[in-house]
Formats: sequence, structure tokens, C-alpha cells
Amino acid sequence: MADPRGFLKVRTRRELAERPVEERIRDWFDVHAEDGLQDWTREQAARCMDCGTPFCMSGCPLGNLIPEWNDLVRQGKWEEAYNRLSMTNNFPEVTGRICPALCESACVLGIHQPPTMIKNDEVTIIDQAWELDYVKPLPPARLSTQTVAVVGSGPAGLACAQQLTRAGHTVVVYERDDEVGGLMRYGIPNFKLDKRILDRRVEQMKAEGTRFRTNTEIGRDITWDDLRSRYDAVVVAIGSTVPRDMNIPGREMDGIHFAMDFLPDATRRVYGKEPVHGITAKDKHVVIIGGGDTGSDCLGTSIRQGAKDVTVLQIMPKEPSTRPDNQPWPTFARLYQKTSSMEEGGEYVYNTDSVGFVGEEDGTKITYEHAARAEGFVSDEQGHVTGLKVVSVAPGEDGPFTRQPGTERIIPADLVLISVGFLHPDTTTLGEQLPCDLDARGNVARDDAFHTSQEGVFSCGDAGRGQSLVVWAIAEGRSCAAAVDAYLTGEPTELPAPIVASQRPMSLPRR
Repeated sequence: MADPRGFLKVRTRRELAERPVEERIRDWFDVHAEDGLQDWTREQAARCMDCGTPFCMSGCPLGNLIPEWNDLVRQGKWEEAYNRLSMTNNFPEVTGRICPALCESACVLGIHQPPTMIKNDEVTIIDQAWELDYVKPLPPARLSTQTVAVVGSGPAGLACAQQLTRAGHTVVVYERDDEVGGLMRYGIPNFKLDKRILDRRVEQMKAEGTRFRTNTEIGRDITWDDLRSRYDAVVVAIGSTVPRDMNIPGREMDGIHFAMDFLPDATRRVYGKEPVHGITAKDKHVVIIGGGDTGSDCLGTSIRQGAKDVTVLQIMPKEPSTRPDNQPWPTFARLYQKTSSMEEGGEYVYNTDSVGFVGEEDGTKITYEHAARAEGFVSDEQGHVTGLKVVSVAPGEDGPFTRQPGTERIIPADLVLISVGFLHPDTTTLGEQLPCDLDARGNVARDDAFHTSQEGVFSCGDAGRGQSLVVWAIAEGRSCAAAVDAYLTGEPTELPAPIVASQRPMSLPRR
């Protein structure tokens, strides 16, 4: 068992050191100056209390056996720790780097001390496992006669594919991009997730028997109904890729782009590939609308590309530094935390709404005044954006935000990046060729067993849940695999199913 006095002996929490800002903004490597295995790693793991009721496990949708592998880290038993970790998580090298650590928010120790370093223990275990050659392909003992097509190679699709392959089914993963990984590949910057980490996991999956077809877009290169006729089951794991747009005057001008057009271009350049959209922040005044994780990624990327300056706008107020009353333990508290990109430069501006764009056409200045959003706005003028007109907002009685008179101003902008989330998956061709029912938000509807309205067609990840976290995508992929296995065999499955499709996180409070 764990050291019963560990959390009393070690009351402080250590964080991994980061490289100096002036050094790391000149490259695209990991921002950290050290890996998770330090002389204090085992000491930090000893702070885990081995609670009688480990809320950390309920905070994580994967049901990770956190107290068990924390104690194995304390003892330096890396192979046993890896075996525990891999029982519940297909890609801990990803979640250990980019997950917001719902488990740490639910840590019992976190009630009165800084929580246990669960996330660091997780990534240290898997990094050690790769280093010590514990990670091996796990091909099935025998093959079934059943075939499955998984459309989309993000975390949900890959987790589902790996589970089904290991169960003995023949699985083919279809990806429209040139490489596997979805937003892990082209959406998350390299300084947060080195793509070699994905490559080695894909190689493991290939060795296990999973087949991959890249540069293949279902609905165009192969129709959805044709795909369904070829396979015994189809899994729709296409993500939530339709971005939320902004209906404000001047939106149609040049120089205004979605974050998920900008970020993939940057990653392609890092790996010597031709960018698709040709967007760069070099020598530009950059304004990022949206202050979430994606906005932070755009900030770090813009700085590395050589932007003149970067402003990040957030309509919400700055997050509190301590838990608010409506986000009690063990829920995930939305607290102010500086990301590595925020430490590198740029300015965050809170309580600010966008009114309209300022542009220039043939040397003539164009100013777009606000038009009612309900009416929409279309202009014959094109031009290129040179600024964004904004206004301060405050909570209002008739709505969430009230614009404050006299606070309008213009922020210079040669490049504006819209980072305000996603609406739903792109189901255009799916709806035409293999119509599946959609829910009220435009996601692919499914029952608790991830089965859609089409026989033999399943949906998992953001395509069915809506925009969410990578840890939820992996949990959905694993659970969907269990449902598909049961469907194909007609028998109870031995594959784990950590969640049902309708399950919602306790850690995201209602607003």
C-alpha cells in the first residue's frame, strides 16, 4: 500500500521546469527542460493518500487506477505501473501531456493541499515504458471473420480501432489527411505534442494488425453507403469539425481565418510540408478571438512564427484563482492558470466583445459598424483586415453580457484568428448517402451503446458527444469498441466500457 504519511512528509508540489522563453520560442520542441523522471518523482508520487474512496478515478472518464500506479511509481516499479496504466488508457502519452487533468481536480488531497501530480506520474510511466521497451504490440490470438471500418483517426477512432483489432476483428481506419492522428496530428502544436509520439503508437497498431488508409475521404473517395456494404460494422469518428463562426460586419474580408486553418498549416511547415491555406503570423499584428486552449495554441504558434504582437480576446471575465462556490470539489474548477504560451508573450484582454472589422481596399480605409446579428451582414466590399473594433462588456440583467457605452476601440490586426469552438461534425455527405439521425445540436445521434439509427453504424468521440476533451474521446472509443464487439459476436463482450454514450462529466458545471 502507499506510504500512509507520504502526504504529511511532502506537502509541496513540484512542477516540471520549462526551458527559458527566449530559447523555446525559437523552435518547435517541447517547452519543458526536463522529463517526468526526476530525483523527486517518486517522492511526489508518495503524496498520494491511497484514499478509501479515490475520487480521482471518478473524475477521469477512463477509470484509471490512479492510486495503484501512483504507489508503483513511488516504488520505482515501472513495468507493473505500465501494466496498470495500459489496462484503462490506450494513449497515456497523449493524455499525460495535453489533458487538463480532471483527476487532479478531484484529488482528495487537493481539498487542503496542492493535489497529487497524477498527470506527471502518468506521462512518466509511459515514457519509461517506451524507454525500457515494455510497450509491445498485442496482436490477437485468433482472428474473427468480422470486419470494421473506422472513419477518422483522432483519439476516439484510434482507441476504438486498437480495441477491436486486439479483439480479433479486421479493422481499417480511414483518414482524409495525409497522416494519422486527427487533431492530435495537425491541431495541437508540436511544442505541446511531438508528432513522433503519435508515430510510434501508430507503428504499434500496425504491428497488431490495424490497417490505415490515409488521403481517403469517406463521402467523396468512397461513398458512405458503399463503405457500409463492404464492412460488417462502421464507426463514425469524424470529430466535431464545423467551426463556430462570427456574424459581425466585415467578416468576409481577407486576413480573417479559423484557428483550425491556421494551426494545421503551422504543423505542416514544421515537418517540411506544403501548407494548405498559406496562413502565417510572421510580421503581423495578430488578434485571436477566443481565450481557450486553442486560443493559447494560436498564441504560442504566432509568437514562434514571428508575429509583431498578439492580442487574445476573451468575452468571459478572467477566471478566479480559487474555487468559486458553484464549482465545489470534486468538480473540475475553471481556475486561472497560465499556459506556457501565455508566459511567452502576448496580451489577454477579458470582458471584451467583437463589434466589427476595420479594413483597407485599394488604399481606402473601410470601417464596418455594428449590424444586428439576427439580420446578418453581407458586404460588397472585400479588402484586407487592418483592425478589429471591440467593446467592453459586463454581466447584464437581460442577457449574459451588456456592452458598456464609451468603451469602443480599435485593435490593430493584420491577421485575425477565430477560436470560439465548434458546432458539430460535418455530416453533409453522411446525410446524403447513409442518413443517420442527428441530435438537436447536429451531432450523430446514438443510443447508450453508441449505435446510430442505421443498423451496424456506430458513432463515438466528438462526432456524437460534441466538442470535448481527448480523455473523453478515448473513453468513448473504448466503450464504442465494446459495443461493436458485442454487436458483431452477438455475445457479451470482454472489452471494457468505461462510459455509456449519454454519460456527462461531473467535472463540467452547468452555466
